[in-house]
Amino acid sequence: MFQANLSPDGDIVTLSGDGSTARFHAIWLRDNAWDDATRAPGNGQRLIALRDIDAGIKITEARMTEGQLHLTFAPENRSIAYDPAWLMAHSYDRAEGRAPGWLADGAEAWDASMMDNVPTGDFAAVQRNPSARRDWLAQIARYGFAKLENGPVEDGALFKVVDLFGHVRRTNYGAKFEVRTEVNPTNLAYTGLGLQAHTDNPYRDPVPTVQVLYCLESTAAGGENMVVDGFASARRLRDESPEWFDVLSQHCANFEYAGEAGVRLQSRRPMIELDPDGALRAVRFNNRSAAAITDVPFDVMPTYYAAYRRLGEIIDDPAMEVSFRLNPGESFLVDNTRVLHARKGYSGAGTRWFQGCYADMDGVRSTLAALQSPQQEAAE
Repeated sequence: MFQANLSPDGDIVTLSGDGSTARFHAIWLRDNAWDDATRAPGNGQRLIALRDIDAGIKITEARMTEGQLHLTFAPENRSIAYDPAWLMAHSYDRAEGRAPGWLADGAEAWDASMMDNVPTGDFAAVQRNPSARRDWLAQIARYGFAKLENGPVEDGALFKVVDLFGHVRRTNYGAKFEVRTEVNPTNLAYTGLGLQAHTDNPYRDPVPTVQVLYCLESTAAGGENMVVDGFASARRLRDESPEWFDVLSQHCANFEYAGEAGVRLQSRRPMIELDPDGALRAVRFNNRSAAAITDVPFDVMPTYYAAYRRLGEIIDDPAMEVSFRLNPGESFLVDNTRVLHARKGYSGAGTRWFQGCYADMDGVRSTLAALQSPQQEAAE
């Protein structure tokens, strides 16, 4: 049972119920009305602009009727009904003062302790069953990565993975790229070099926010894939030294790729990127693509490099990594703005053939939100 109280000046409604209390301004409530004159019934888009709402709008009456909050606005003299549960779910009345580096709702930081519980889906189930697809995408949204098992072993199968949630982001590497290696069988002492955990394409703006890697052949010993939570790494740096966290989030690094004719990709972004309210937005870390850092003041540069070095040490710490071996028909997806990926070294005879492509997290979030909608859940 909800209760509503109107302030004497008609500017604020206080809503109480389900153990919570939240305040809402009249202008916010009018802007977020869902009546047919304010929102298009088919797609929910606004039919009015802010200029159409009086700057001095007030609420003259607030009453609860049959579980709905009914508000009357002046000078319109218009009554509009609101779902109080929706209002509570979209409340902005909360205490301020969250420390920089906080995680958005639903995201969960992780480390090597998740090795025995790697988020995984079955290809056929995720492809055919909406609830299985919803659960798999929810793991990606929460942890920033997930595996997919029992997929087809065929050229281009990774496109079927992207079809589960969105569209391929084509780059100068094409719609897909090949990661194919043959280990020299005549020299068993040869060891394939591992790669430091990194995010891909930090030199792009915008950066591709999803990477898919799909295994087609894997007979060489070693070569396990590895992932590291960049958000957990950044928060660990913050806990060790707020000064180092601040210097990497407040100054831009430079990234560049000029590895082929006609291409010179460049970006200028911090290694730890925050939203204006301090929420972790992205981590960019790729030593191979780092250009000269020129946006850090002279007196701050030693501190910057100390922080850069320590972040790399945290990323390299085995306590932060989750590793797994992919077999043919298996793939994994990472949120490329959050999760760093790597490959361990491999040796001996054999082959290793992966295909990779890029996509975007807005497709993951959109498909997940649609699958989580009350209409979809009611249909299951």
